[in-house]
Amino acid sequence: MLFYILLTIVTLAYLWIRRRYFYWKRRSVPYVEPSFPLGNLWGMNKRHFGLLGQDVYMKLKETGSKLGGMFFFVNPVAVILDLDFAKDVFVKDFQYFHDRGEYSNEKVDPIMAHLVTMEGTKWKNLRTKLTPVFTSGKMKMMFPTIVTVAEEFWKCMVEEAGKGEDIEMKEFLARFTTDVIGNCAFGLECNSLKDPEAEFRKMGRKAMAMSPMEFLRRRLCNSFRGLAKVLGMRLSDPDVADFFMNAVRSTIEYRERNGIHRNDFMDLLIKMRNPESIDGSSDEMGMLTFNEIAAQAFVFFLAGFETSSTAMSFCLYELAKNQELQNKARRNIADVLAKHGAMTYEAVHEMAYIENCINGIQLLDFIDDITDFYLDFYFTESLRKYPPVTNIVRSVTKSYRVPGMNVTLEKDCRILLPVYAIHHDPQLFPHPEQYDPDRFNADQSAGRHPMAFVPFGEGPRICIGLRFGMMQARIGLTCLLKHFRFTLSDRMHDPLMMKSNTIILASEGGLWMKLECLEDKL
Repeated sequence: MLFYILLTIVTLAYLWIRRRYFYWKRRSVPYVEPSFPLGNLWGMNKRHFGLLGQDVYMKLKETGSKLGGMFFFVNPVAVILDLDFAKDVFVKDFQYFHDRGEYSNEKVDPIMAHLVTMEGTKWKNLRTKLTPVFTSGKMKMMFPTIVTVAEEFWKCMVEEAGKGEDIEMKEFLARFTTDVIGNCAFGLECNSLKDPEAEFRKMGRKAMAMSPMEFLRRRLCNSFRGLAKVLGMRLSDPDVADFFMNAVRSTIEYRERNGIHRNDFMDLLIKMRNPESIDGSSDEMGMLTFNEIAAQAFVFFLAGFETSSTAMSFCLYELAKNQELQNKARRNIADVLAKHGAMTYEAVHEMAYIENCINGIQLLDFIDDITDFYLDFYFTESLRKYPPVTNIVRSVTKSYRVPGMNVTLEKDCRILLPVYAIHHDPQLFPHPEQYDPDRFNADQSAGRHPMAFVPFGEGPRICIGLRFGMMQARIGLTCLLKHFRFTLSDRMHDPLMMKSNTIILASEGGLWMKLECLEDKL
C-alpha cells in the first residue's frame, strides 16, 4: 500500500511538473527548454545570473518574437526581447507590473520590508513619502558631507600609495562609500577608511556575503514566496539585522533627546515620524514607523555602498587599461575645478556633461556653459558594460494581454528584463565588449532607443537613489583621478571574471592596481 501511495505521489508530481514545463509551448511562445529541478538556472553556481540571462536572451532573440519564455525552477518567467515592449512594461502599462516579486516577511524580518520589496499601495505610499528626500535640493544639503569623506579618502590613498605596494581598490572604494552612506544615512562616523575592521564595514561585508547555498535559498524564497512565508523564512542575517536596527534606534533616540538636526538622510526620515511632512504640508498617508525607518536606512546603506563602489571599480579598471582616456578625464577635471576654485556642488554639476537625461528624466541640473567634460561618458559606458543589477524582474499584478501577440500573461507570472544582455546586444551597441565612452555623445544617444540603456531601471520604479549614487560616484572618481594615476597590477585578471553568487555584478579577485601620486592636496 505504501508503495502504491508513493508511486501515485511521484506520478502526480511528474505530471504536474511536466505540465508546468509545457507552459510556454501551450501558448506558442518561444522558450528555452528547461530541466528539472532548476529550470533554466543550471550553472548559477558557476556563472553570474546576468550571464545566464544573456544566454537565454541571445537564444530567444533569434526567433524575432517580442517575448520569450524561461523557467525559475518550475515557475514560468517571461523574457522581454523587444525594447518597445520593455517600455510598455516599465512605463506605459506600469499598473500591471508595479511589483518586483521579491520575497520579504515583515513579521520575522522587518528590516527587509523596505522600498525594494514592498508592493502595491504600501509601496506607492512609501515611495511618495521618500521621493522628496532625493531631490536636487536635498542632494545639495548632503554634498558637503560627501566631500568631507572624500578628503579623508584622499589622505588614506596617499598613505597607501606611499607604501609602494599594489592596492586592492575595490575594498578601498567600498570603505569610502561605507563612510559616505554611514554619515548620510545614520549620521555616524563609521571610520572604515581608517579602520578596515570598523563595525559598519564588517556588517556591510557580512550583509553582501553569499555562499552558494544562501544564493540558492534566496532564489527559492523568491520563486516560492507563499511557501517561504508559511515556513517563516528570513533573508537577512540576524546579526546584521540587529546591528542596523540598534544603530537606527540609538541614532533616533540621541538626536531627539539632544535636539540635534543634520542635513542627512536620517534627519529627513526622522521628520517623517511627525504629522508634518518634510516640506511642511500635512501628511495624509500616515507617519513612518520605526521599523519602516530602519528598513529604509538599511537598504539605502546596502544599495548605496555596494553599487556605487562596484560601478567606480569597473570605471577605474577601464581607465587603467587606457591611459589616454584617463589623461583626458584628468585634464577636464582640472579645467572644471580651476574654473570653480574648489570641489563645489556647482563644479560637480558641471561635470555632468550630456548625461543630464535618460529617457526624459533629468538626473542633475544641466549647466548651459558646459564644454568638453568626459568623466560622465566614461562612467556611463562603465554602467553599460558592467550594470550593477544585471536582470530586473517584475511580477504581473493582473492579467495582461501582450500587444501584438495572442498571449495573456497571468497574474503572479514573472517578467524579466535582461539588462546585461541588452547592454551587450551587438545590434544596439556594436562591438559591445569594447569600452567606448563615445557611445554616449549627443548624436549616438539621441538615435538610441531609451530602453537600450537602463542601469537604474526605468519608469515609476526607477532607482530612487539614482541622484545620490551618481553624485557620490562623481565626487569619488574626481578625487581619485585628480590626485592619482592608475595602472593595472599584474595580479589582475584580464579579461575580468565575474563572481557567480552575487546579486550585484562583481569581479573575481578584486581590483588590484598600482597608484602614482600626482598632487598633494584636494
